[in-house]
Amino acid sequence: MEINIQKRVLEANENESEKLKRFFKEKNVFVLNVMSSPGSGKTETLVKTLNRIMPEIRTAVIVGDICTTNDADRLDATGAEVTQINTDKFGGDCHLAANLIESTAREFDLDNIDLLIVENIGNLVCPAEFDIGEDARTVVLSVTEGEDKPLKYPLMFRLAHSAILNKIDLLPYLDFDIDEAEKNIKEINPDMPVYRISATKEQGLDPWIKWLKDMVKSKINP
Repeated sequence: MEINIQKRVLEANENESEKLKRFFKEKNVFVLNVMSSPGSGKTETLVKTLNRIMPEIRTAVIVGDICTTNDADRLDATGAEVTQINTDKFGGDCHLAANLIESTAREFDLDNIDLLIVENIGNLVCPAEFDIGEDARTVVLSVTEGEDKPLKYPLMFRLAHSAILNKIDLLPYLDFDIDEAEKNIKEINPDMPVYRISATKEQGLDPWIKWLKDMVKSKINP
Protein backbone atom coordinates (compact mmCIF):
# COMPACT_ATOMS: atom_id res chain seq x y z
CA MET A 1 0.00 0.00 0.00
CA GLU A 2 2.79 2.45 0.84
CA ILE A 3 4.46 1.74 -2.51
CA ASN A 4 1.20 2.44 -4.37
CA ILE A 5 0.67 5.69 -2.49
CA GLN A 6 4.24 6.80 -3.22
CA LYS A 7 3.79 5.92 -6.89
CA ARG A 8 0.64 8.03 -7.12
CA VAL A 9 2.38 10.95 -5.41
CA LEU A 10 5.32 10.80 -7.83
CA GLU A 11 3.02 10.46 -10.86
CA ALA A 12 0.99 13.49 -9.78
CA ASN A 13 4.20 15.47 -9.28
CA GLU A 14 5.51 14.40 -12.69
CA ASN A 15 2.33 15.61 -14.38
CA GLU A 16 2.60 18.95 -12.60
CA SER A 17 6.29 19.30 -13.42
CA GLU A 18 5.62 18.80 -17.14
CA LYS A 19 3.15 21.69 -17.03
CA LEU A 20 5.76 23.76 -15.22
CA LYS A 21 8.39 23.02 -17.85
CA ARG A 22 6.07 24.34 -20.54
CA PHE A 23 5.26 27.40 -18.45
CA PHE A 24 8.93 28.24 -17.81
CA LYS A 25 9.72 27.71 -21.49
CA GLU A 26 6.98 30.17 -22.47
CA LYS A 27 8.40 32.69 -20.01
CA ASN A 28 11.97 32.06 -21.28
CA VAL A 29 13.21 31.48 -17.73
CA PHE A 30 16.04 29.12 -16.80
CA VAL A 31 15.29 27.19 -13.60
CA LEU A 32 18.06 25.78 -11.41
CA ASN A 33 17.28 23.37 -8.58
CA VAL A 34 20.04 23.54 -5.92
CA MET A 35 20.16 20.68 -3.44
CA SER A 36 22.38 19.48 -0.60
CA SER A 37 22.38 18.14 2.92
CA PRO A 38 21.96 20.68 5.77
CA GLY A 39 25.07 22.71 6.56
CA SER A 40 26.76 22.31 3.19
CA GLY A 41 27.05 26.06 2.69
CA LYS A 42 24.38 26.08 -0.01
CA THR A 43 22.95 29.47 0.99
CA GLU A 44 26.36 31.14 1.24
CA THR A 45 27.24 29.72 -2.17
CA LEU A 46 24.09 31.26 -3.61
CA VAL A 47 24.73 34.61 -1.91
CA LYS A 48 28.18 34.83 -3.47
CA THR A 49 26.82 33.61 -6.80
CA LEU A 50 24.07 36.21 -6.89
CA ASN A 51 26.54 38.97 -6.06
CA ARG A 52 28.54 38.01 -9.16
CA ILE A 53 25.81 37.39 -11.74
CA MET A 54 23.38 40.24 -11.04
CA PRO A 55 22.29 42.52 -12.62
CA GLU A 56 23.64 40.93 -15.82
CA ILE A 57 21.38 37.95 -15.15
CA ARG A 58 18.07 38.97 -13.62
CA THR A 59 17.48 36.46 -10.85
CA ALA A 60 14.75 35.40 -8.45
CA VAL A 61 14.98 32.77 -5.73
CA ILE A 62 12.52 30.38 -4.11
CA VAL A 63 13.80 29.14 -0.75
CA GLY A 64 12.52 25.93 0.79
CA ASP A 65 12.75 25.13 4.49
CA ILE A 66 10.57 23.34 6.98
CA CYS A 67 10.62 26.37 9.30
CA THR A 68 12.19 29.88 9.54
CA THR A 69 13.05 32.48 6.91
CA ASN A 70 16.74 32.62 7.87
CA ASP A 71 18.11 31.63 4.45
CA ALA A 72 15.60 33.77 2.56
CA ASP A 73 16.60 36.81 4.63
CA ARG A 74 20.27 36.30 3.72
CA LEU A 75 19.46 35.94 0.02
CA ASP A 76 17.10 38.90 0.06
CA ALA A 77 20.02 41.11 1.08
CA THR A 78 21.62 40.49 -2.34
CA GLY A 79 18.85 42.42 -4.07
CA ALA A 80 17.34 39.37 -5.75
CA GLU A 81 13.61 38.78 -5.53
CA VAL A 82 13.13 36.09 -2.90
CA THR A 83 10.09 34.09 -1.78
CA GLN A 84 10.02 31.60 1.08
CA ILE A 85 8.21 28.25 1.19
CA ASN A 86 7.90 26.66 4.62
CA THR A 87 6.59 23.11 4.57
CA ASP A 88 5.67 22.84 8.25
CA LYS A 89 2.09 23.72 7.33
CA PHE A 90 2.10 20.80 4.88
CA GLY A 91 3.31 18.30 7.46
CA GLY A 92 6.99 19.26 7.35
CA ASP A 93 7.80 17.77 3.96
CA CYS A 94 11.55 17.29 3.40
CA HIS A 95 11.36 18.37 -0.25
CA LEU A 96 9.68 20.90 -2.52
CA ALA A 97 7.09 19.54 -4.92
CA ALA A 98 6.07 20.89 -8.31
CA ASN A 99 2.70 22.20 -7.16
CA LEU A 100 4.35 24.40 -4.52
CA ILE A 101 6.83 25.74 -7.07
CA GLU A 102 4.03 26.44 -9.55
CA SER A 103 1.98 28.56 -7.16
CA THR A 104 5.04 30.39 -5.83
CA ALA A 105 6.68 31.05 -9.21
CA ARG A 106 3.59 32.87 -10.40
CA GLU A 107 4.16 35.47 -7.69
CA PHE A 108 7.21 36.72 -9.63
CA ASP A 109 7.14 38.87 -12.76
CA LEU A 110 8.83 36.15 -14.78
CA ASP A 111 8.76 38.26 -17.92
CA ASN A 112 11.56 40.24 -16.29
CA ILE A 113 13.49 37.28 -14.87
CA ASP A 114 16.22 35.28 -16.63
CA LEU A 115 17.06 32.81 -13.87
CA LEU A 116 14.89 31.27 -11.18
CA ILE A 117 16.89 29.47 -8.50
CA VAL A 118 15.18 27.03 -6.17
CA GLU A 119 17.11 26.43 -2.96
CA ASN A 120 15.60 23.11 -2.02
CA ILE A 121 15.23 21.79 1.51
CA GLY A 122 18.44 20.37 2.98
CA ASN A 123 18.25 16.65 2.27
CA LEU A 124 20.16 14.31 -0.05
CA VAL A 125 17.27 11.88 -0.49
CA CYS A 126 13.73 13.24 -0.99
CA PRO A 127 14.41 16.29 -3.22
CA ALA A 128 16.12 14.08 -5.81
CA GLU A 129 12.87 12.20 -6.40
CA PHE A 130 10.73 15.23 -7.20
CA ASP A 131 11.11 17.02 -10.53
CA ILE A 132 10.01 20.65 -10.14
CA GLY A 133 10.14 21.72 -13.78
CA GLU A 134 13.80 22.68 -13.57
CA ASP A 135 16.24 22.91 -16.46
CA ALA A 136 19.21 21.77 -14.38
CA ARG A 137 20.15 20.52 -10.94
CA THR A 138 23.21 21.36 -8.87
CA VAL A 139 24.22 19.39 -5.79
CA VAL A 140 26.45 20.93 -3.12
CA LEU A 141 28.67 18.69 -0.98
CA SER A 142 30.79 20.11 1.82
CA VAL A 143 34.23 18.82 2.74
CA THR A 144 32.88 18.53 6.29
CA GLU A 145 30.83 15.57 5.04
CA GLY A 146 32.06 12.13 4.08
CA GLU A 147 33.70 11.30 0.75
CA ASP A 148 31.26 8.42 0.39
CA LYS A 149 28.11 10.58 0.25
CA PRO A 150 27.78 10.22 -3.55
CA LEU A 151 27.88 6.44 -3.18
CA LYS A 152 25.39 6.46 -0.30
CA TYR A 153 22.94 8.78 -2.08
CA PRO A 154 23.51 7.96 -5.76
CA LEU A 155 20.19 9.21 -7.13
CA MET A 156 20.95 12.78 -6.09
CA PHE A 157 24.30 12.74 -7.89
CA ARG A 158 23.07 10.71 -10.86
CA LEU A 159 20.37 13.25 -11.71
CA ALA A 160 22.45 16.38 -11.08
CA HIS A 161 24.00 18.41 -13.89
CA SER A 162 26.82 19.90 -11.81
CA ALA A 163 28.36 19.37 -8.39
CA ILE A 164 30.04 21.77 -6.00
CA LEU A 165 32.57 20.66 -3.41
CA ASN A 166 32.38 23.49 -0.91
CA LYS A 167 34.44 24.71 2.07
CA ILE A 168 37.79 23.77 0.54
CA ASP A 169 39.44 26.34 2.83
CA LEU A 170 38.85 23.85 5.67
CA LEU A 171 40.75 20.99 4.02
CA PRO A 172 43.98 21.54 6.04
CA TYR A 173 41.99 20.93 9.22
CA LEU A 174 39.98 17.89 8.14
CA ASP A 175 40.55 14.24 7.37
CA PHE A 176 38.78 14.53 4.01
CA ASP A 177 40.15 13.24 0.72
CA ILE A 178 38.72 15.63 -1.88
CA ASP A 179 40.11 13.61 -4.77
CA GLU A 180 38.32 10.53 -3.46
CA ALA A 181 35.10 12.51 -3.12
CA GLU A 182 35.33 13.69 -6.73
CA LYS A 183 36.17 10.15 -7.88
CA ASN A 184 33.02 8.90 -6.17
CA ILE A 185 30.96 11.63 -7.84
CA LYS A 186 32.39 10.67 -11.22
CA GLU A 187 31.65 7.01 -10.56
CA ILE A 188 27.98 7.90 -10.29
CA ASN A 189 27.91 10.60 -12.98
CA PRO A 190 31.07 10.48 -15.15
CA ASP A 191 30.32 13.52 -17.32
CA MET A 192 29.20 15.90 -14.58
CA PRO A 193 31.43 18.93 -13.94
CA VAL A 194 32.66 19.27 -10.35
CA TYR A 195 33.64 22.67 -8.96
CA ARG A 196 35.86 22.99 -5.90
CA ILE A 197 35.07 26.21 -4.09
CA SER A 198 35.09 28.06 -0.80
CA ALA A 199 32.01 30.24 -0.76
CA THR A 200 33.07 32.10 2.38
CA LYS A 201 36.56 32.86 1.01
CA GLU A 202 35.27 33.28 -2.56
CA GLN A 203 37.79 30.78 -3.89
CA GLY A 204 37.24 28.85 -7.12
CA LEU A 205 33.99 30.57 -8.00
CA ASP A 206 34.85 31.64 -11.56
CA PRO A 207 34.46 28.23 -13.29
CA TRP A 208 31.17 27.63 -11.47
CA ILE A 209 29.87 31.09 -12.41
CA LYS A 210 30.85 30.52 -16.04
CA TRP A 211 29.00 27.20 -16.13
CA LEU A 212 25.86 28.81 -14.69
CA LYS A 213 25.96 31.81 -17.04
CA ASP A 214 26.48 29.57 -20.06
CA MET A 215 23.55 27.37 -19.04
CA VAL A 216 21.23 30.34 -18.55
CA LYS A 217 22.23 32.06 -21.78
CA SER A 218 21.83 28.85 -23.77
CA LYS A 219 18.12 28.94 -22.93
CA ILE A 220 17.29 32.63 -22.92
CA ASN A 221 19.48 33.40 -25.96
CA PRO A 222 19.38 30.18 -28.04
